[in-house]
Amino acid sequence: MANDDTWHPDDTDARQAIDDWLKRFESALSNRDAAGLAGMFQAGGIWRDVVALSWHLRTTVEPQAIAGALLEAAASTSPRGFHLDTVRTPPRWVTRAGTHTLEAIIAFETEAGRCSGVLRLVPDDAGGLHAWTLITNLEALKGFEERVGERRPSGENYSRSFGGDNWLDMRERVSSYADRDPAVLVVGGGQAGLAIAARLGQLDIDTLVIDRHERIGDNWRKRYHSLTLHNEVYANHLPYMAFPTTWPTYVPKDKIANWFESYADALELNFWTSTELVKGRYDEAAQCWTVTLRRADGQERTMRPRHLVFATGANTRPFIPDLPGLEDFAGEILHSEGYTTGAGWKGKKALVLGTGNSGHDSAHDLYESGADVSLIQRGSSGIISLESGQLLYSLYAEGPPIDDCDLLATATPYPVLVKGFQLVTAEMQRRDKRILDGLRARGFKMDFGEDETGIQMKYFRRGGGYYIDVGCCDLIIDGKIPLMQWDKIERFVPDGALMKDGTIAPADLLILATGYRGLQDLVRELLGDRVAERTGPIWGFGADGELANMFRRTGQPGLWFTAGSLAMSRIYSKYLALQIKACEEGLMPLEAPIETPLPGLAA
Repeated sequence: MANDDTWHPDDTDARQAIDDWLKRFESALSNRDAAGLAGMFQAGGIWRDVVALSWHLRTTVEPQAIAGALLEAAASTSPRGFHLDTVRTPPRWVTRAGTHTLEAIIAFETEAGRCSGVLRLVPDDAGGLHAWTLITNLEALKGFEERVGERRPSGENYSRSFGGDNWLDMRERVSSYADRDPAVLVVGGGQAGLAIAARLGQLDIDTLVIDRHERIGDNWRKRYHSLTLHNEVYANHLPYMAFPTTWPTYVPKDKIANWFESYADALELNFWTSTELVKGRYDEAAQCWTVTLRRADGQERTMRPRHLVFATGANTRPFIPDLPGLEDFAGEILHSEGYTTGAGWKGKKALVLGTGNSGHDSAHDLYESGADVSLIQRGSSGIISLESGQLLYSLYAEGPPIDDCDLLATATPYPVLVKGFQLVTAEMQRRDKRILDGLRARGFKMDFGEDETGIQMKYFRRGGGYYIDVGCCDLIIDGKIPLMQWDKIERFVPDGALMKDGTIAPADLLILATGYRGLQDLVRELLGDRVAERTGPIWGFGADGELANMFRRTGQPGLWFTAGSLAMSRIYSKYLALQIKACEEGLMPLEAPIETPLPGLAA
């Protein structure tokens, strides 16, 4: 998916090709010429709208379907003024997902907003250019722009007030919510919660973040001692406030945690630590939530926000499977969520059940701490090296500014995503042949997804099932961390694991790196069965080729979800915040539109 300089007309030709296509496109759109619109896309062409025309995240495939969807959306949003955005990265010939294409960032407007987009043209046999993909993105709502740059606040909260409240006094009063309820309650204060709160704050929407931990950043700070990010720093910034250029390529967890604290303070986010959502219900008539919050001292507070945003991550409560004999084990049992360090286990025996990132890292840490540790594999896992993993973020190494890279990242609809990940995964396997062959020789079971799309699609589809190797693979290959297969184990017994051959694998410690429950379970627990069923599955790709119920309206009005990496949280917090603002200003209804399935994509 890297830049490709072969077959490169001069810049004038590229710009002219983009201008010509956009003029024809706008003419066909304004004249409601369905045949003309369809003729501008190649067979298999794709249009992805990110809130600009449909007020939704929606992917449409094939020229006729695209023409119909565009005309339907244009009837209410009146898109116009399509042009090449000359202040952003200029048109380039690149290769995306194996397709050679002329890629350009465009701009236009609708009745409600200013918009951007990415157009990718490919040549046909006659020498013409047709659209392979068109992505349209909402950038700002007219009259409700973010309070940044020239629009930065300069009012009473920042003025000198001799004899009165200063800025700190006002911040403490505002964040106490003693006399009001927030418009938006964000549950979870990690990167997703911080990003959406920052975006909403700049749109002048009263937002409160709550988190069960004692300090901002504890969702990273309390994780295992050796944890460091697996992707390079360049893609990992939060909105408005980039990491310093002095930061290391791979950022340690405690550095991230401390940054989160600084970020919340610098962005003036209203944040309650040691606070949990106990329960909530939706008032259909009032179109708001009634929620009960429990503070650190046990006191409860009832609030009535209009919007409830879950930012707890794609995975929530620890999942512990029904394992035979687990209740008989006499040693210490920890879910990987509660594992922090191998200190204290030197010279003792440990078993780690699970071969994802948490399982490998826990086993690696225990080994380096002097424990005698074995890794138990229940199902196959995907494996890539840390170095190969950076291919997933190669877009951010191409040179465009990060805002342009973020826009280009949204311009990868589901069919292109699948093809791109298949190509990248094949290259990763080529680069990682040594460790993959070595693991197979040890009996390690591995897979790269049902369609060979690799670990990133595993993350999108199921939230795990892979390991990014930072050294544990060689420990397994060299026999320093023995590998056991679950199907060879009969049950757990007081002393460890009873094997089917009658021997016992002794253990003082058992780490269950068995994953987490999904978000729908958490919704059911906190908001009840009706809301959970009305919402439906959360995360994983739906039949429409978008992540199910993420970053957009759901079947339950006023209920929103955000999750993912720092990059994903930064990118999609923008579009989620714009939708909530549009609802608040009466520009967009709370009810979610009916999703349109992609051809050939099962739910």
